[in-house]
Amino acid sequence: MYHHLAFHLSNSHPLGISVFASYFPRVQVTGFCIHFSQKRLQSCPVSHCYIVRSLATAMENKQFLLPFEQAKKAYTSSTRKKSRTTMLRFAVTLFAVIMSSTCQKFGCLEGNTHKLKPSPEPNMRECTLYSKSSCCYADFTVQLARSPVIKISNSYWNRCGQLSKPCEDFMKKIECFYRCSPYAARWIHPRYTAAIRSVPLCQNFCDDWYEACKDDSTCVRNWLTDWERDRSGENHCNNECIPYSEMYTNGTDMCQSMWGKSFKVSKSSCLCLQMNKKDTVAIKYLLSKSSEESSSSSSSSSSSSSSEERACQKKLLKFEKLKGEEKEHTR
Repeated sequence: MYHHLAFHLSNSHPLGISVFASYFPRVQVTGFCIHFSQKRLQSCPVSHCYIVRSLATAMENKQFLLPFEQAKKAYTSSTRKKSRTTMLRFAVTLFAVIMSSTCQKFGCLEGNTHKLKPSPEPNMRECTLYSKSSCCYADFTVQLARSPVIKISNSYWNRCGQLSKPCEDFMKKIECFYRCSPYAARWIHPRYTAAIRSVPLCQNFCDDWYEACKDDSTCVRNWLTDWERDRSGENHCNNECIPYSEMYTNGTDMCQSMWGKSFKVSKSSCLCLQMNKKDTVAIKYLLSKSSEESSSSSSSSSSSSSSEERACQKKLLKFEKLKGEEKEHTR
């Protein structure tokens, strides 16, 4: 049995973690990340980090890790003779440690096809952009390798006819990011740990996606909420099929509506994702403390964001030049 305790965390404090470990010696501390099991080592997303996830019993090692409430009770009973001041200090210390800890940068979402933590998947049939560090297993990508794609899990893609190849390719990119990207958890939903929210997409990606799908048809505007689901969870249309160009006004509208609040169109042309190899450049800056996420708080942070934008653009130009030279050499 695993007990999930959710905490909204900020920056870590190594001293606090060492204090926490001294109270609970069987808790494993990895870097600045606390894991409650050898069996379920799991790295938490960098934003809205949900730590103390896996309180478990490692039966094979005969190491019994108590659920949180039992551990607290055990500690309390062992210190009954101590003063209330000591107990209060313990409570404050424990709370401070939990609220100030953070975890490894790249974790995985908690969907039913996600791994606990990313790892290489050299045999992926699709989504190979994430093969070096993937949150999905290679077996999952078999569903996406077929064309036309009929369904993924229990969701059909062809309720309004088969998607055109260009449109299907964009749908695959979105599916691959959600299922397999080790970066997706950077934008984990604050209340639903299997979901993402406000992932910044580049304007040109959204425009190209819209252009690829505008002549295809759909019967729902929001693919997360608008389907009618039967008892088995399969999706069905509630309304008649219409072209994407009638369902969505433009690329921005489609990106910010098709998957609910999962994606947003970035104002930046570099601090955003395109679901291709260029993302490796953008991710570096998106994960920095002065990234777009915090740029709206003050004029100083806005200036910092501009600096990040310039650095990103410079790095992206180098990346494109290098890729161009590699293509020349392979001819």
